Amino acid sequence: MIDDLGEVVPLRAPAARVVSLVPSLTEAVEVSAPGRLAGATDYCTHPVDLDVPRVGGSKYPNVDKVLELAPDLVLANSEENRPEDVERLRANGIPVWVMEASATVPSALASIRRILTQAYDLAEPDWLVEAEEVWRETLPERFRAVVPVWRKPWIVLGRDTFGGDVLRRVGIGNAYADDEERYPRPKLEALQARFAAEDANLLVLPDEPYEFTADDGPEAFPSAKHVLVSGRHLTWYGPSLVEAHSHLTRLVL
Repeated sequence: MIDDLGEVVPLRAPAARVVSLVPSLTEAVEVSAPGRLAGATDYCTHPVDLDVPRVGGSKYPNVDKVLELAPDLVLANSEENRPEDVERLRANGIPVWVMEASATVPSALASIRRILTQAYDLAEPDWLVEAEEVWRETLPERFRAVVPVWRKPWIVLGRDTFGGDVLRRVGIGNAYADDEERYPRPKLEALQARFAAEDANLLVLPDEPYEFTADDGPEAFPSAKHVLVSGRHLTWYGPSLVEAHSHLTRLVL
């Protein structure tokens, strides 16, 4: 088996004891193959009743705890997890499947399909088929948005991001889609200027990784139309994509 980065995943049998270092993959594999997770990160909040040992954060997992769990597979992501942690796990004989940071909904679903059908030896789950169907079409653009994912400093979605493609498919363009960076760090004045110049007419504020709220975020853009969205619906690839489409589509109605 070969992961998304071209590395060999030396599994000798379907994965039965898996540690997931990626919240959205945790949900995807537990929904698709219940009971095979041996551990997950502190940020793996779904399924809400998931009861497995925790191994710290995604960026800085406790690798010793992962090794103690003796998994037959670890799931990681090229954007969320550090190469040095992946290499240490592999050096200790643990197979690691690294999913590439997907820039589009179809590529994310294709990656998950490979994990589930190859590493888990599963049939294609119903939720994946449904997600592919509901995200197949792209709605006409009705808004052009600035999408912060952090403040202090301000960081926004730029080019080739999964969240940007999710919004594009429900009719919300990204004002920074043509930026050289995937996660630009413009000054607040530059962000405000986008609205003043009518280059953007919607502010999309997710609740993760930074938890924007009605009182934390909109006040920096007093004249801009804003919406608060679930970060899980915006940036998670997995079963949440099925419900995410209807939730996000309502923003453009």
